[in-house]
Amino acid sequence: MFSVLPLLAGLLFLAASLTPSLIPRDWLMQGVLAGVSMAAGYVMTQFLLALWRALELPVMKGRPARIAHAVLAVPVLVLLGRGVILSGTWQNSIRARMGMPDLEVNNTAKMLALALAVFLVLFVIGKAIQALFDLLRLRLARYIPVRSANVLGLLLAALIVITLTRDGVVNWAMRIADSSYAAAQHLTDPNVAPPGEPWQSGSVASGIDWELMGKPGRDFVLGGPRARAISGFTGRPAREPLRIYVGLAQDKDPDTRAKVALDEMLRVGAFDRKVLVLASPTGTGWMDPASYDALEYMHGGDVATVAVQYSYLQSPLALIFETEAGLDQTTALMRAVYDHWRHLPPDRRPRLYLHGISLGAWSSMYAFNPFQMMNEPVAGAFWVGPPFPSTLWRQANDARQPGSRFVLPELDEDEVIRYASQYAPPDRSGREWGRLRILFLQYGSDPIVFYDPASLWRAPEWMREAPAPDVSPRLRFTPVVTQLQLAVDMLVSTSAPPGFGHTYHARDYIDGWVAVTAPEGWTAADTERLKAICGQDGKLGCANG
Repeated sequence: MFSVLPLLAGLLFLAASLTPSLIPRDWLMQGVLAGVSMAAGYVMTQFLLALWRALELPVMKGRPARIAHAVLAVPVLVLLGRGVILSGTWQNSIRARMGMPDLEVNNTAKMLALALAVFLVLFVIGKAIQALFDLLRLRLARYIPVRSANVLGLLLAALIVITLTRDGVVNWAMRIADSSYAAAQHLTDPNVAPPGEPWQSGSVASGIDWELMGKPGRDFVLGGPRARAISGFTGRPAREPLRIYVGLAQDKDPDTRAKVALDEMLRVGAFDRKVLVLASPTGTGWMDPASYDALEYMHGGDVATVAVQYSYLQSPLALIFETEAGLDQTTALMRAVYDHWRHLPPDRRPRLYLHGISLGAWSSMYAFNPFQMMNEPVAGAFWVGPPFPSTLWRQANDARQPGSRFVLPELDEDEVIRYASQYAPPDRSGREWGRLRILFLQYGSDPIVFYDPASLWRAPEWMREAPAPDVSPRLRFTPVVTQLQLAVDMLVSTSAPPGFGHTYHARDYIDGWVAVTAPEGWTAADTERLKAICGQDGKLGCANG
């Protein structure tokens, strides 16, 4: 039933999948990854053998083949045994860096059983595809030469599988995901009434429909510190922060949603504030309170933040299946807000900042047009966890100084663009910022940032450097398997504790906002006091500080 060489290759891939990557894996995710890796090794080797035979190259048979298989099996089984024994130690090497408890030792058997089950399911699917290919090529061979029938049968089988997968399974799964996430937007406490203050989005006086705002928007509008809490922290009078949020259900057209947001900004006086933040949410529309709460504290509440939702999906799914939605929406909002802002008198308009987290960082970067802003630039941008396809982020990385690390680049004199992590604050160089301040906050263990499609066949650039402090020194590159590991890492990137992976900590937002916005009269002691009330005891923000 099983071919020996492909099976040995599959076991080798399984062993390699047990090595650590960026995010710790429990037995469930490791079992799935191991099964998929084993299937990938099996299929690839089977394909190479089929190609070898198609080229009519000599094939070892009989007793010599059995002896060769036995010889090859020894090192493969040794490596597999070593991987199984050390898999817990490897995963704990990441968990220790993230302050997580060690894995339970009795999970290995469950992981291997799941890996085998996943492999068998994929093996059966593969056999079904092979049967389809055989059926097509044999039917075609009745009318055309055998070699042509084989080629055409392969192409037809591939076309059928791709069509069924893309238009059938994938579309079905996306409809289910989209409807479930859309339903989740309305999972809010029915006792929570719309805001009572007229200056709040979703209130009776607002042009934004409270029921169409969605749960992420409602949480954002109702959350955050009030003026009284801010004043208690600063010891000075404070203003009520303005939070404007337009839900995806408000209108199907991104330009219309952008206009609704601009009208709301004008209604509540957002352009009269000291700081104006043009924010782009994550894929689901979530706005991380750890970031926005801290900014409002450090500027005495004299802040207006505007955001428009563009998707219901989690960022990894939205990144793949709804790429244009976020880019179009943030561009429309940027165009509307910036056009109004630049026509205001320079001494009477707020400092305008761009901000985005995860997929929001990518869309915010996409909307940033330096040629359009050359004469009237924004004050700065703070982009957190920028996804790997982000063009501006990649261009900045490519322009880093020779010898500068890929995970934490240095550019020129740090006058415009800087990088920071949980171990490297943005002002560590001590140099002066320029007129425009752009900051990338990224963790070395964040797969959303450091996933590399080319890791299918070569090690990513960051893997060829000394590992970041939050990355296991036991991480190793294996073709194909590393690609699968990083893909799984992306799916579970937010399972890491705050301060690691794709879960950004309040303290790092605080350092970032202080560096980018330079709050008036702010001191290092103020930074430490704010950190003491933000992100503590499992809180996401600092609203109750």
